[in-house]
Amino acid sequence: MASTNRNLSVVTTGKDDLLLEDREIPTPGRDEVQIAMQRVGICGSDIDFKKHGGIGDYVIKSPLILGHESSGIVSAVGTEVKHLKVGDRVSIEPGIPCRKCKLCKRGRYNLCPDSVVISVPPVDGLLRRYHCHPADFCFKLPDNVSSDEGALMEPLSVAIHACRRAGLSLGDKVLVLGAGPIGLLTLLTSNAMGAAKVAITDIHDNRLSVASKLGASACIKIDESDPQKMAEKIHTTLGWKPDITIECSGVESSFQMGIYATEAGGVFQMVGHGNPTRTLPYFVANTREIDIRGTQRYANIYPIALSMIANGLVDIKPLITHRFSLKESAEAFNTAETCKDNAIKVMIHCDE
Repeated sequence: MASTNRNLSVVTTGKDDLLLEDREIPTPGRDEVQIAMQRVGICGSDIDFKKHGGIGDYVIKSPLILGHESSGIVSAVGTEVKHLKVGDRVSIEPGIPCRKCKLCKRGRYNLCPDSVVISVPPVDGLLRRYHCHPADFCFKLPDNVSSDEGALMEPLSVAIHACRRAGLSLGDKVLVLGAGPIGLLTLLTSNAMGAAKVAITDIHDNRLSVASKLGASACIKIDESDPQKMAEKIHTTLGWKPDITIECSGVESSFQMGIYATEAGGVFQMVGHGNPTRTLPYFVANTREIDIRGTQRYANIYPIALSMIANGLVDIKPLITHRFSLKESAEAFNTAETCKDNAIKVMIHCDE
């Protein structure tokens, strides 16, 4: 369709397609702010929705605007909004809970059964010019935090939540499986939280090279042929067994390898998705008393992520390898999906 650029939006039907559509510019409700979007990072889930039309139970049934790793500038405020004003730069937390159920009141609003999650069907995402969002899930960025960093607060929050769920503390030895964006952010977070050693694995040399520059204690290239033998290789290479293993790839063989690799009495922390059901070495996990823990996004983590960035505890900017305009979104997705030119995090600029 011909675009008037009022609210240009990137839409998929889940049939490996991307469309540029004009949508109405939304007006903020009383507790909302209207945001002129600046940066949106491409996540693996965005690629899955575009290419496969769904992830597990989340299936696209009508055209969906993609994107949830984001930052922007407040362009209008609702009548009841007091802590934000026009011109403020903000990072947007994409999950909106009911705020009333038992889980919300316990502070675990990421598990709210009635939550609305941006860019998860059927809720439209943030790859567009303008978006309205509840003001209490928008976080003002200080002057020393860039809009790029504001967009990456979302995947950083995933990493922080995973490390906290795993109970990571000073002196722990950590193994991160998968050196994609989440794995690399988990590496940075583990180091910031005081891990004694953080090793990381991947099948791509270039990502392991990046991990080494970001402070990994050891980088191990693996294959998917025999998870148990790969775990033995990890032990031999490292000379230690991990107290905590954090799985960030979503690959079944990596899950299996991680359980074999984890020290008895340790924690195997799941982060990556993949097939909804999978085969795991249950006997090993059971007899070694390995705790297997899940994660669902994050809760009450954005302020922590913002503090870590603002105070220099993590430097996440090196993860951004490619940048595109909103109109170049098709090329941006192709770059992210194929890891073209060693892409790690692809950032789309929604402003002109």
